[in-house]
Amino acid sequence: MAPHPDTPSSSDWTRTRLSALNAQFEPQSPQVVLDWATTTFGEQLVQGTGFGPSGIVIMHMLSEVCPGATVFYLDTDLLFPETYELRDELEETMDVTITRVHGDLSLDAQAEAEGPALWNRDPDRCCFLRKVRPLQNYLDDRRAWVTGVRRDQSPARADAPILKWESAYQVLKVNPLATWTRKQVWQYLFDHDLPYNPKHDQGYPSLGCVPCTAPVEDADGYTREGRWANSDKTECGLHATTGEE
Repeated sequence: MAPHPDTPSSSDWTRTRLSALNAQFEPQSPQVVLDWATTTFGEQLVQGTGFGPSGIVIMHMLSEVCPGATVFYLDTDLLFPETYELRDELEETMDVTITRVHGDLSLDAQAEAEGPALWNRDPDRCCFLRKVRPLQNYLDDRRAWVTGVRRDQSPARADAPILKWESAYQVLKVNPLATWTRKQVWQYLFDHDLPYNPKHDQGYPSLGCVPCTAPVEDADGYTREGRWANSDKTECGLHATTGEE
């Protein structure tokens, strides 16, 4: 689908306009939000996902609202084998175009430049090199970025809006599931018989890179538990400007 001829630029996303749109979409379904976003941005809209439950739900909705839409993932070279297997399954069954985004920095090259196991010594630096910088480059010629951020995922995301201008990437961030709960996400997965990562059944509420993700016994109702255990880090930096994955 070609970009809409009236695709807005950054100057269009005033606080007043965003507030009005967020108020309009607050009671609406995620499909309504996605329909508006795809109509507004066309091919300049992309979904980013780590193939978590929310991302899979959005991917399924997007495949129905806009078949063939672009879905990208950040390949850090450190994802769980099950994550890559799920990617392959989704690619075969979903009517979307899955794109791998990589920063062209191998683990060996990173170790040579930064020292071994950077994720243990400076996880923020590792996330920047393997996630944030590649995302910045990928979104450079895009105008809207769909994410799986939900308000119930963590205290830091409790105020996540449905739409937000993301100045760090110069794109409009679209969070169609912002108002949904974990229960709603899983109900949608089961209702539509969608695949999900088997690690979720093994005590992993959230999945990122292998060295920085651990199973938990009690997630306290939040789905970001288990990431960067035994540290104060709670976000990889992709959503840092929003205070909010």
